[in-house]
Amino acid sequence: MRFPPRTTRIGALVALMSALLVGGTAVVPANAAATAVGSICYSALPSQAYTTLNLIASGGPFPYSQDGAVFQNREGVLPSQSTGYYHEYTVVTPGSSTRGARRIVTGKKTREDYYTADHYVTFRLVNFAC
Repeated sequence: MRFPPRTTRIGALVALMSALLVGGTAVVPANAAATAVGSICYSALPSQAYTTLNLIASGGPFPYSQDGAVFQNREGVLPSQSTGYYHEYTVVTPGSSTRGARRIVTGKKTREDYYTADHYVTFRLVNFAC
């Protein structure tokens, strides 16, 4: 099981411990995982991500059979959505004999593209305006 970045885990732990020590109930925000999503400027993406985004925009063809598969968000890092909302695509990793760890995960909203370089541990929303 993967967990969101340490700050989210520590925040949830502090809330729980505080509630237990004071005798109240623990309330962890429902969108705590969403706070683990950062942002990245389009211009800061690796060049291979541009290729993947262009393939997504044109509907393929994609280099891997898994590209376009439904992304389940099992890690809970991205905002919670219904099954089928997110789809994943490989960002080629130079020198890797496998698909590597880099992905673009798209949402149904316009230009809702997330980049992960560490196989779903962290995500960054792609900002096309910078």
